[in-house]
Amino acid sequence: MTPEAASPVDDPVERYAAELAAALRGPAGARARLVAEVRDGLAETVAAYEAAGAAPERALREAEAEFGSVAEVAASCQRELTVAQARHTARALALTGPFLVACWWLVRGAGGGQGGVSGFAYQVAVQLSSAAAVAVVLAAAALAATGAWGRWLPVAAERLPAAVAWTGTAASVAMAATTLTLATAAFLAEQWPLTVLAGALAAASHAVVAGPSRVCRECARLSAGEPAAA
Repeated sequence: MTPEAASPVDDPVERYAAELAAALRGPAGARARLVAEVRDGLAETVAAYEAAGAAPERALREAEAEFGSVAEVAASCQRELTVAQARHTARALALTGPFLVACWWLVRGAGGGQGGVSGFAYQVAVQLSSAAAVAVVLAAAALAATGAWGRWLPVAAERLPAAVAWTGTAASVAMAATTLTLATAAFLAEQWPLTVLAGALAAASHAVVAGPSRVCRECARLSAGEPAAA
């Protein structure tokens, strides 16, 4: 039988690309694009050395020496991915703005008096949803600072991913707490449909923000030279 082509695991270039992909964190599309660029560049460099007469093993060594180790390339790629993830997280926060405004108005509509949401639950829900809404405003500023305005705010832009990550995390926790508070209050409120709907909007906001915020925290740690969380 004719020997099959080497599998990706046996191909040194594909193995290098796989190790690089495993070392990076960030938006899937941006990460795949960066890994593909490095893989294609490494493959072309190996082919160039082989065309110049180098043996395959030496060609690979020379190409890797030219490109750098996986750790070195990952460090240079991660900064770009971290900024991209910060923007992705900030966009997720900004998208929750309409949900949070609707949640706030629904809670106000349910009221904090007789037959409405209990006074304690009412105050907690309003305060938490208001705090999350502040995070949305900060997210809009983050988008500006990591976009075209970033060239005038280089120091802020470097520190911004961690700020976005923890702002998103705080907002996500506030949204989850709002959801639990409203879910509990719905059992006691006469206007429970409004309360349930407000809780559903808070839960949807939490679902939109929680994942990107977690990845953004990992990206910020990697960019700072800290190991990613297990």
